[in-house]
Amino acid sequence: MRIVVTVKYVPDINTDRGFEDCRVRRTPDEGTLNELDENAVEAALQIVEAAGSGEVVALTVAPPDGDPALRKAFQLGVDRGVRVSDDILAGADYFATAAALAAAVRKLESEGPVDLVITGMAALDGLGSVVPTLLGAELGRPALTLAKKVGVSDGVLSVTREHDDVTEELSAPLPAVLSVTDTANQPRLPNFKRIMAARGKQVEAWTASDIGLDSAPAVRTRALNAAPRPERPEAELVTDKGEGGKALAAYLITNDLV
Repeated sequence: MRIVVTVKYVPDINTDRGFEDCRVRRTPDEGTLNELDENAVEAALQIVEAAGSGEVVALTVAPPDGDPALRKAFQLGVDRGVRVSDDILAGADYFATAAALAAAVRKLESEGPVDLVITGMAALDGLGSVVPTLLGAELGRPALTLAKKVGVSDGVLSVTREHDDVTEELSAPLPAVLSVTDTANQPRLPNFKRIMAARGKQVEAWTASDIGLDSAPAVRTRALNAAPRPERPEAELVTDKGEGGKALAAYLITNDLV
């Protein structure tokens, strides 16, 4: 069983995030592995462990500053880390990112079959949640998304996903693309042995030409402008002297909150 997990280096959600030139501002010391990608890594590790053997490859499209995401993936237990970096990929949107990831997966397939590509349900910097489906389309593989439970048996991927009051059970033949939710599993914590082993692992750096891209993938979206989030207004305190309910109702109506 050979699995590729896509990971992303994103700004820490607890830091003051912002934009520069209509792009998310990223600094090496204020970023982290996308939290939702940890569920994807855990799903891949569990599948390989259940199979008894295999390889888990962490793959990212990012500048060298994105290596900490791969380092964290090493600490969680992945076997190999690959980063695709190139100036022509700067400013890639969801579509261009999916195209670059697909090209990298195809390069990995030149070394041997890739049975499954697993992603998190979203990246916390953009929350688009569309890359898994776009990646499946680029690779020409079925994409089973937002899985809460995952199983692989006899070359078939089976998932369970839940939407409000509906539970769906879906299956598809391998190779396939899978995205998992944050409730699919509980990501393991790095232990001392894996942390020490991660220090000796090398990140493989590929360029666009290495994965067969001679020009930038088509970018179909772009940010036209970006502005800081408005400051929150000061709280309005109302002393309830028997008319508090009316004051609250008036506030909700005035601010179109009902």
